[in-house]
Amino acid sequence: MLRFAPILLAVVYAYAFWRFSVWRTVKDLNARSSELMDPALRGVTEKLAKALDLPKVRVFLYEIPVVNGLAGPDGRIYITRGFLQKLHSGEVSAEEMASVIAHELGHVALGHTRRRMIDFSGQNALRTAIAMILGRFLPGLGMIIANALMSLLAAKLSRTDEYEADAYATALLIKAGIGSAPQVSLFRKLDKLTGAGGQGQIAWMLSHPVTDDRIAAIEANAKKWEPR
Repeated sequence: MLRFAPILLAVVYAYAFWRFSVWRTVKDLNARSSELMDPALRGVTEKLAKALDLPKVRVFLYEIPVVNGLAGPDGRIYITRGFLQKLHSGEVSAEEMASVIAHELGHVALGHTRRRMIDFSGQNALRTAIAMILGRFLPGLGMIIANALMSLLAAKLSRTDEYEADAYATALLIKAGIGSAPQVSLFRKLDKLTGAGGQGQIAWMLSHPVTDDRIAAIEANAKKWEPR
């Protein structure tokens, strides 16, 4: 039983660390955000709400300058001040912003936050186990190799979540009558807006899929789902 103690401690530590991270994130979001009541987005959020059979889709404004959208651990959807400024300057459209909101709704609906907590705990236990085993044969290198392997695994799982949220968003946008075109056009713009395209990097080390691959997946789904 004692030989498994480090693995059990790794699981407990990972869970405690995750809970603390969630608490800290929610606290920051609560302190720096308020409900977004922007007339420019009212029409598209109403379409999303109707497609979901909800009275309203609530979106919150996160007061940071970067361009981003996110789903908080509490299930709320956030758009950053930097992203909203892109809407007001005409660099992105309301429909393109709706695709971001739909994507984050996908993360919530598909339970990605909870799944990542479970994944994180499991990865920490697996990292400890691999380091213990390899440490017997490769002293000093076991933990380095274990960390590298877990980084690859975490990136792969994160990319899977992103593809799933993209597919959810495509389906929702089509149902809402917005269509998939704004989702694709926004991805083409995001490379310039955020530099997050991933081109020139090692794809299997990225936590988000390469932009061209995401666009290809969206267009393939839209071809199957959009009315002809």
